[in-house]
Amino acid sequence: MSLSIGIVGLPNVGKSTLFNALTKNQVLAANYPFATIEPNVGVVGVPDDRLEVLAKIFGSEQIIPASVSFVDIAGIVKGASEGAGLGNKFLANIREADAICQVVRVFNDGDVVHVDGRVDPQSDIETINTELALADLQTIEKALPRLEKEARQNKERAPEVEEIKKAEAALKEGKLISASNLDKSLLKELHLLTAKPFIYVFNVDATELSDEQLQKKLRAQVAPAEAVFLDAKTEADLAELDEADAMELLESIGLHEPGLRTLARVGFATLGLQTYLTAGPKEARAWTIHKGDTAPVAAGVIHTDFQKGFIKAEVVSFADLVDAGSLAEARTKGKVRMEGKDYIMHDGDVVEFRFNV
Repeated sequence: MSLSIGIVGLPNVGKSTLFNALTKNQVLAANYPFATIEPNVGVVGVPDDRLEVLAKIFGSEQIIPASVSFVDIAGIVKGASEGAGLGNKFLANIREADAICQVVRVFNDGDVVHVDGRVDPQSDIETINTELALADLQTIEKALPRLEKEARQNKERAPEVEEIKKAEAALKEGKLISASNLDKSLLKELHLLTAKPFIYVFNVDATELSDEQLQKKLRAQVAPAEAVFLDAKTEADLAELDEADAMELLESIGLHEPGLRTLARVGFATLGLQTYLTAGPKEARAWTIHKGDTAPVAAGVIHTDFQKGFIKAEVVSFADLVDAGSLAEARTKGKVRMEGKDYIMHDGDVVEFRFNV
């Protein structure tokens, strides 16, 4: 299971600079609208310090973190849902994403033009959200006649149609579906953009990274969605440095971790995800699952045969394993448990599955 996040925003807000830092790819970060023509997809490892510790305990040759796919699309402008700029084509590219990361410009830079001629985060957010909502309304208008017809033939589909009508009404009132109380499971078929969890990334000047008043104000504007504050230029610089130099740069601006690490963590939390760990001589690896998943479901992430033939899971918490120093010692101390089909996985469980195929 890989987390997929679609990056949206107006032109020249720092999306491609952020994407470059995420993937260390040099996509065209040019200072004009629509510099990003084809969607750029980058698969990024989610930082997890536990894997290095595991690798030392088990003598693992390789470390494989959980991954996040970021899809960077061209800047959306007013009228994108009507096909203005390059809008519709690109909105389609993020329909399959698990979450939407909206990059909002806060920084001031006379050399980087703003499409509206002024920096106004609230206005930019409203522009993007309006275009996403209009795109969703078009999707609903196209699908509703077909779904209503199917519901007349199959009464079980009636709740789905009712919820879609409620979603349509909410969008017309200017509300995002993600911020509503609608049953989003009934809306899944339509892949509505505003039904996805939102993460707002405010691209600020380096000097604003420690401005608590500004951050409080911007958080309030997007609540209950999560907000991440970073300086895309600084993140790009950090991506080019080794760990020691990167930490020195972070400390110089009063931070303890890169903004991209915060973004990956917030992305996981927003989607209700967690990781469990496996380790051996070949590799130490993190696997992505949903909070609340049982052991057989978690096993199925490795291979469907593991889920079908699941017998038991040998589980030890990461903290107990580190405390013991080895798996053998953890067993001696009674910290290793055999769990069955009903076991609910916890973040940081170190697991070996027993299965029969």
